[in-house]
Amino acid sequence: MTGINRRGFAKLAGLGAVGSVVGSITGEAAATTVRAPHRGERWNTCMDVARDLLLVGEDGSDLKLEYLRTLIDRGLPRTRAPKKVLIVGAGISGLVTATLLKEAGHHVTVIEANGNRIGGRIKTFRTGFADRRQYAEAGAMRIPDFHPLTLALIDKLGISRRLFYNVDVRPGAEAAGPTPPVVYTSHDGKVWRSGPSRGEFRAPEKTNNTWIRVNGIAQRRDEYARDPRKINASFGLKDARTAGKILDDALDPVRDHISVVRGSGRVDKPLPALIEGWARVMYEFDGYSMNRFLTEHAKLSAAAVDAIGTIENLTSRLPLSFMHTFLTRSLVNASATYWEMAGGSRELPYRLAPGLRDNLRMDRRAVRIEHTARGVRVETVTERGSTESDSTPQGRAETFEADLAIITIPFSALRHVEIAPALSYQKRRAVIELHYDSATKVLLEFSRRWWEFTEQDWKRELGSRYRPGSLSHVAGGGSVTDNANRFIYFPSHPVPGSDGGVVLASYAWADDATRWDSMDDAERYGYALRGLQEVHGDRIVEFYTGRGQTQSWLRNRYAFGEAAVFTPGQMTEIHPAIAVPEGRLHFAGEHTSLKHSWIEGALESAVRTALEVNG
Repeated sequence: MTGINRRGFAKLAGLGAVGSVVGSITGEAAATTVRAPHRGERWNTCMDVARDLLLVGEDGSDLKLEYLRTLIDRGLPRTRAPKKVLIVGAGISGLVTATLLKEAGHHVTVIEANGNRIGGRIKTFRTGFADRRQYAEAGAMRIPDFHPLTLALIDKLGISRRLFYNVDVRPGAEAAGPTPPVVYTSHDGKVWRSGPSRGEFRAPEKTNNTWIRVNGIAQRRDEYARDPRKINASFGLKDARTAGKILDDALDPVRDHISVVRGSGRVDKPLPALIEGWARVMYEFDGYSMNRFLTEHAKLSAAAVDAIGTIENLTSRLPLSFMHTFLTRSLVNASATYWEMAGGSRELPYRLAPGLRDNLRMDRRAVRIEHTARGVRVETVTERGSTESDSTPQGRAETFEADLAIITIPFSALRHVEIAPALSYQKRRAVIELHYDSATKVLLEFSRRWWEFTEQDWKRELGSRYRPGSLSHVAGGGSVTDNANRFIYFPSHPVPGSDGGVVLASYAWADDATRWDSMDDAERYGYALRGLQEVHGDRIVEFYTGRGQTQSWLRNRYAFGEAAVFTPGQMTEIHPAIAVPEGRLHFAGEHTSLKHSWIEGALESAVRTALEVNG
């Protein structure tokens, strides 16, 4: 096999070698290639990944429907041969897998490295603020209405959900009607409902009053939507379309493979054509970065790419996979309704915890995994009540043995666990190379909700200190800026009994996030406040309490990153091996799904793995 490089080996191993054929194809030639008949292992791999993306079983069944029935309706079949199951990681996928298997009669133990909380990257800050009633999300904060597993589980556990305003609304506006049930329509038209409809539900009207501040120019989002030319010109772009419209127009020819225009929107093609359409998209574009697609294939100018990157939050992810951004833009409907959990996202893992009270072992960090034909042995160390930011000397060890193990921790963390015997080449390559992105949040507390103020409110609150400024008058939604803060989100709802609130002053990804990660936590607050003042005016400092919280997921010693985000080629080269069991080792977590960073992906993986083990 002399002369065969890693990609060549991957191709021989059946993972494909994305980019070897299509990497040099652009423009009209590329479109011709996509229409040609496909043969060979690469095409088969693309078809397999397309089915995985759409959750289509080998027999054509709708796996999402099966997962809903398993997780929400009936659970797993009661086992006649209970297994001793060890689950590594008490994130949401580990907790849900454990719950399903325990209820089916298996003997379950969940080990968690963290000594003081469960939930993984579902984390809610509940301390550190001047007002003890305040809380804010360090991780997952919103659930779209097209994620039925997550919403249905929230409802099943009795957690109150309410609207998350991804786009701002008028302060004080409220939804009309009862919270709607969760509804999912399968590939073959079957309709699953979490319950009956109790009346019409209407969300408040969106106002688009938040700000875009780039290149020294500030404009409300609704003003930019009506006439983008002023901001576009600041990038050197002569185009009367918004940055979002330019991007969508560039993506529409690719969307044509999977959907058709109907009315003012798009609808998916019938299932066989939908599977093949997604396979064609991967076949041609999985080897592309987002930047390469926009410049070489869509042939956009540097000015257009700059505007898209800044306003649509893509700058830091332009070097990463085209497929990641395309999935997000194609599957996330701009008119989607988003939800949040009253009391914080931590409600979800902690509602599951009581049922696993006797099964959870905290402060047990896996350092070595041995697996044989007879069973699994996992060696752990205790870090003596560790926190998430401070490394402490390793203490005493404890070893766990089981019939099998389910590994739910991120591959970025698994990279530091010794495994014997070694995993297969494909799995080791996935553990070594799967890219995890940075994401950092800086949250600031204010004693008054100034973003909801009218100018009269400002005059009343400041009295003799009043001075005009940049008025917001919004609830929810967020502003965008080209300063280090990048994206700013306001809380959708007030905390009962409190006059103040916590603003997500900076939400940054990838390279934008690493600019914050180099700072100590305490340093970030002053810089975040300054960036917030640049967008919303100096007068907001009057209400800053001096308190805040911040989360760097890359610096988190158990997460090792925010979520899996593919680099070019990884969707078809790396993904096919990620979820495949290796002997008595099974794998779950958002990274094993194709809904990276979403709770929904973690839940899909949890049910899939529970079915594997129970079956």
